[in-house]
Amino acid sequence: MEEDSMSTISCVIALIVSLLVIRVTYVLYWTGRPFKRDPTTSLRTMIILGSGGHTAEMLSIVNVPQKDKYAPRSYVAALTDGMSLQKAQVYEESLLNSENNVEKKREGAQFMQIYRSREVGQSYITSIGTTIVAIVHAMWIVLKLRPQVILCNGPGTCIPLCACAYLLKLLGWSWCTIIYTESIARVKNLSLSGLLLYKLRLADQFLVQWPRLQQKYPRSQDVGPVM
Repeated sequence: MEEDSMSTISCVIALIVSLLVIRVTYVLYWTGRPFKRDPTTSLRTMIILGSGGHTAEMLSIVNVPQKDKYAPRSYVAALTDGMSLQKAQVYEESLLNSENNVEKKREGAQFMQIYRSREVGQSYITSIGTTIVAIVHAMWIVLKLRPQVILCNGPGTCIPLCACAYLLKLLGWSWCTIIYTESIARVKNLSLSGLLLYKLRLADQFLVQWPRLQQKYPRSQDVGPVM
């Protein structure tokens, strides 16, 4: 009887592992490949901002001719970075005041802040607790916004958000395309955020702005300066 129970448990575990392997393989196969979508349908888009030039660069990336396809837009920045959200609000207000933008006026934009995993100068011991808080907060934001696209370009706050979105993709909860654009300041090497997203294959599209980077990281795509 005990042997039958152990055999049943082993079969269940084997089935679960097999399903996980199949799901991970499926996600890895489709990562970076465009899903067929209705071209007239807009995509819920999360835009991750950061200090040190990241926000100015990201707003240049967002300001594309087909920006109406990336709506409604939700901007996320670190809790200690109010300046980035102010810039995003000014940008969105300029769109509201522009002509022929009825759809944008109807949908609007959201602005949210997220806890940082580690502040500048914070000890690594205390950062363990703040990292856990940041991950939980990131999952809450992703579940709340349910983005179909995430745009990011290097701030550390993008890592927990992208990781949570990818986890939901693995679980089959929702599918989110992650588009990462490395900062123009990175000429020879990737930033830590970029390196993590590249090595862990979290990004569906990994864009760089210098040919040397593309040669060093062949799965990336050189798009030239975006500013």
